[in-house]
Amino acid sequence: MSNVKREDLVSDVKLVLNDVEAMLQQAATAGTAQAQELRQRAEDALQATQVKLREIQASAKDSARAAAKSTDDWVHGNPWRAIGIAAGVGVVVGLLIGRR
Repeated sequence: MSNVKREDLVSDVKLVLNDVEAMLQQAATAGTAQAQELRQRAEDALQATQVKLREIQASAKDSARAAAKSTDDWVHGNPWRAIGIAAGVGVVVGLLIGRR
């Protein structure tokens, strides 16, 4: 799976939305044949963006699974440390909640 950055996705989505908006404005004033072509171009641009979004989603899932597996392996290898860290985090959260 390609490694796509969040910034690249945001930039691509903005470009597609700007293009689609421009095409829809042109389609509103264009003749029937030209309007049909503009609608098709807008649909193609949206489909390409959906493909990129699916790639990002798959990449994010893979990263999350890898992180979960790594964490699970570490916890199984260091159970007492994991319990100590969890207890420490619990105390901190309890203190923060108690202050409110």
